[in-house]
Amino acid sequence: MFVGFFEDLRAEGIPVSLREYLVFLAALESELSQCRVDVFYYLARTTLVKHIQHFDRFDRVFGRRFRGLSMTSAKIRDEIPKEWLAQLSDMFLDPETLSKLKAAGSLDDILDELRRRLQEQESPHQGGSKWIGTSGTSRFGHGGFNPSGVRMGGPGKQRRAVKVWEQRRFRDLDGSRELGTRNFKMALKTLRHLTREGKEEEFDLTGTVKATARNAGYLETRFRPERKNRLRVLMLLDVGGSMASHVRLCEELFSAAKSEIEHLEWFYFHNCPYERLWRRNPRTSDCCIATDEVIRTFGRHYRLVVVGDAAMSPLELMQPGGSVEHWNAESGADWLSRLLQHFSKAIWLNPDRKEDWRYTQSTLMIQEMTGNRMFGLTLDGLRAALKTLMRSRN
Repeated sequence: MFVGFFEDLRAEGIPVSLREYLVFLAALESELSQCRVDVFYYLARTTLVKHIQHFDRFDRVFGRRFRGLSMTSAKIRDEIPKEWLAQLSDMFLDPETLSKLKAAGSLDDILDELRRRLQEQESPHQGGSKWIGTSGTSRFGHGGFNPSGVRMGGPGKQRRAVKVWEQRRFRDLDGSRELGTRNFKMALKTLRHLTREGKEEEFDLTGTVKATARNAGYLETRFRPERKNRLRVLMLLDVGGSMASHVRLCEELFSAAKSEIEHLEWFYFHNCPYERLWRRNPRTSDCCIATDEVIRTFGRHYRLVVVGDAAMSPLELMQPGGSVEHWNAESGADWLSRLLQHFSKAIWLNPDRKEDWRYTQSTLMIQEMTGNRMFGLTLDGLRAALKTLMRSRN
C-alpha cells in the first residue's frame, strides 16, 4: 500500500528519498499516527516532504491514494447502536433543523432529486424553494439557506451543504514569494565548503584498517584533521533611504546568515560603497573603516555578498562628488569595480521585485557591472545566487 504511495510521490516530482520513506514507515510502526486520518496526513507530510513548495503536489497524491480512508473499521461502525447516534444528533442539532433533515431524506434521495432538476430546469432561477438558483431556500444552488442542500456555482454561506459541486483547483506554491528567516537558513546551508585542516584529532577508521592490513595484522591507529567549513563570507548591506521599506526582509537575511555562516564579516553602506564602510550605523569614528583597508584585510578567498536595491541617481554611481551624504573624490562605480575585481566570487542581492529593475537606470548599470550576478531576494533568486556564489571561478 505505502510502496505505491512512495512511487506516486516520486512520479509527481516530489524528491522523496528511500531514507525518508523508511523514516515514515518507522513512524507508523511506533504508532505516532494515533490511528487518526488527520494525524496520519501530517505525519506523512512531515517525514516525506522537505520543502513547502511541494505541499500542493503532496495533497494531490494523498487525495488520490487515500480517498475515502477511514481509521474506523466497518465492524466497529456496525456495532455502534443507532440510538447512540440519534442521541448525538439530538445533542448538537436543534429540533427545527432535525425535522428538516428528516424530511429531506437520504443523500441518495437528494442526489436523485438533483438529477431530476437538472433535466427539467431550462433557465436560471433566483429565489424560491424548488429550482437550482440563488438566494432562496431550494436545496440546490448558493446564496440562500437550506440545512441539507447541495451548493452549486458560488461561495458557501451557511456551511451546511451536504455536497459541494465545484472543481477543486490546486496550484504549486509560488517560488517567487519573499523569504522568511527559516527559508533563509535552509538556503544558506548550501554555503558549505568542508575541508580537513588543523591537527590530527579525529579517528580515521578507514585509514586504521588499511594501515593494520599493511602491517600484517598488527593494530596501527591513524588519525586525521577534523572537517571544518572553510567558507568565508563578506556581506555589505545597504541601509537608509529607499532600503527603509526592506528592513524586515534584510533583518531576516542577516539573522539567518549570522546563524548559518560561521565565518561571516559584515559592513554597512548607503546607496553605493564609497571610500569608507561602517560596522554600526551610528557611524562613530571607531566603527568606520576605509574600503581600501577592507580590501587589504579580507583575501580573495572571501565570497562577497552585496545586499541593496541599487536604486539611486546615476550621478551617485558615476560622478565624483555624487554621493548624497558627502563629497566623494572617486565615483561609486570606481569603488564597486575595485571590490568586484578583488572578490571574484561575488553576488548582488536585490530586495526589489525583479520586474521593477528595468525602471531604475542605476539598477541596470550595477547589474551590468556585476556581470549579471544580481539576483532577487526570492526563493528561486536566492537558490540561483548561492549556486553562482559557490561555482569556482578563476
